[in-house]
Formats: sequence, C-alpha cells, structure tokens
Amino acid sequence: METGHHTLNDLFAQLGLGSDNEAIEDFLTRHHLSGEEKLAGAAFWSDSQRKFLREAILADSDWCEIVDELDVLLRH
Repeated sequence: METGHHTLNDLFAQLGLGSDNEAIEDFLTRHHLSGEEKLAGAAFWSDSQRKFLREAILADSDWCEIVDELDVLLRH
C-alpha cells in the first residue's frame, strides 16, 4: 500500500488518464457532476476507474483527500 501525499496528477495517472496539467484541464472542462450525482457513479468512468474511486472513499485510503478534491473540481 502506498502512503503519502498524492497529487491530482498522481490520481489521473492512477486512473489511466492523461496526467499532465493540460490533459487534466481538458478533462475538467469536458466533464462535470451535477446536483447529488456521486463521483464514482458518473457515466464517464470505466468500471475499473469507478471501482478505484469507490474503494478510495470507502476505505478512507491515502487517496481519499485527492479524490474529494477531484469531486469538488468536477462541480465547478
């Protein structure tokens, strides 16, 4: 198990997405969450991405904080 502080770039790499700043900005521009929509329930995730996001939150893992940050960013 990894420990330590993860960045948004680390999270995108873990999810198998482009993880440079430009790719992250592009993703955030194209994808949004609305109302009570749960992050892991969004249609734009693959099954494995959805599983990772759910487990990160449920297990209160060291990814939890950056996953929460992603949730906030997708609501802007």
